[in-house]
Amino acid sequence: MKFAIGFFVVLVGTISALLFMQFQVYSDHLDLEEQTFSYSQEIEIVYRGESLDIRHHFKNLPNEEIAISWPSKAENPNCFIETEYSCVRLSEDLTAFHSGENRTQSLSYIIPLAGGLKSNHLMEDLFIKLKNGAVKFSTVHISTDSDIGGQWVTGLPLIGQQSLSLVNYSMFSGEGEVQDLYWKANNLALQHVTETISVYAKDPTSTAFNDNLAKLEFLNDEHIAVVEGENNSDSQGKRILFLPQITTQQIQQHVIFAQLNAMYDFVDTPRWLKEVMASYLTGNTFGGERSTTIVQTLTNQMSDEQLKNWLHQLQALQGQQVSPNVLDEALSTVFGIHTSYFSLNVDSKEIFPFLFNDKRVIYLDGEQLEAVDVIFKDGLVLYSAQSLLNGLGYSAEKGQRGFYVESATRAFRFPNEPGFYVFNERRYNTVSEPIVQVAGQYYIEESWLQRLFLVEIQKTEQNINLLSVGLQSSE
Repeated sequence: MKFAIGFFVVLVGTISALLFMQFQVYSDHLDLEEQTFSYSQEIEIVYRGESLDIRHHFKNLPNEEIAISWPSKAENPNCFIETEYSCVRLSEDLTAFHSGENRTQSLSYIIPLAGGLKSNHLMEDLFIKLKNGAVKFSTVHISTDSDIGGQWVTGLPLIGQQSLSLVNYSMFSGEGEVQDLYWKANNLALQHVTETISVYAKDPTSTAFNDNLAKLEFLNDEHIAVVEGENNSDSQGKRILFLPQITTQQIQQHVIFAQLNAMYDFVDTPRWLKEVMASYLTGNTFGGERSTTIVQTLTNQMSDEQLKNWLHQLQALQGQQVSPNVLDEALSTVFGIHTSYFSLNVDSKEIFPFLFNDKRVIYLDGEQLEAVDVIFKDGLVLYSAQSLLNGLGYSAEKGQRGFYVESATRAFRFPNEPGFYVFNERRYNTVSEPIVQVAGQYYIEESWLQRLFLVEIQKTEQNINLLSVGLQSSE
């Protein structure tokens, strides 16, 4: 018994010393501009009965007021007196660290686990966060009674684990934050580790798999754990991914998407758009037909300098909200002229071609038309037909024999075949087409808008003013 306890103490001491030296080297390279401040943390977790007893140590704290955000399920929040200075900065209501010279503070709390520790269940919202702080380095110690085996996963690299006579112990440490815990009772083990990936699976991975995994490129070097199978909560962790089948292709795709979601705040963003961003940020092609076509189209439109600028625009958006409109603005900056390429592809069933847009505000008889787009294609100025014609008092819809536009006294049919249109049941031959389709959407050409629908167009630097000058019953 004494030997087991002594071995345990030596193990923890040795590993802690190594980690301290690693962190000292790493601390010299901290980028303090990413957040208001950065800090390191050490978290001790002991499973007792039906709860996790947690001691959370914060290190390298700045001399300023810091708000504390406790986990929503935390019970018995309190100071943890490790030294006489461990809580000198803690406010009486436990909601903040006051300004002070002491750079290390410690807190303790309990996370209840209803029904006890459950195998194959992802545990979230476990740890304290400091407002405006970025965790640069984390160390996690997990201890359970010796009769509770199994494998713990945190997303950080596993430094070591031991099964002793009284306790089972695991230690994880690495760059960045830890947010989730996962535990499985059996049939899971750490099979392979790279600088970026830890692979946990039932069976050992092959040499070929390990070699291919080492060659994969990702968006950053933040370590992430990949676990074979699905967990009971049917959700992914921040740094723990669950895959039914572990292949290098699946790992690369899922890890990159997890990194994207951590790097950007996506708003109303379809998957293909994330695939486009991943393709440019990694230099590899991701996704299906829409994303690969869009990447190829944009790349063919850009010079080397524009491509370099586009990558810079994407990287500059890290930490910000990203939507189709935001990417359109970034792309417009690259080309020096406005485009709604991403937004139009969100709304289009077909792949919308790369076109530039007239960004000016459109008015019809003094009323703003927000739903009308103006695009430039093949030297033509095209207005989205349905919204504009509805504003002029016409019904407009696709029919069996073409595009139909009707009012009380005027009826047009623009057939599917080119060369003519029908007005009030009379055919008129044309050289150019009044109505054209772009990615399945109907547009009316500017000069035909003026001629057929009796619209006067006045343009300023900011606006396009459309004036309906009256109707006539025949041509």
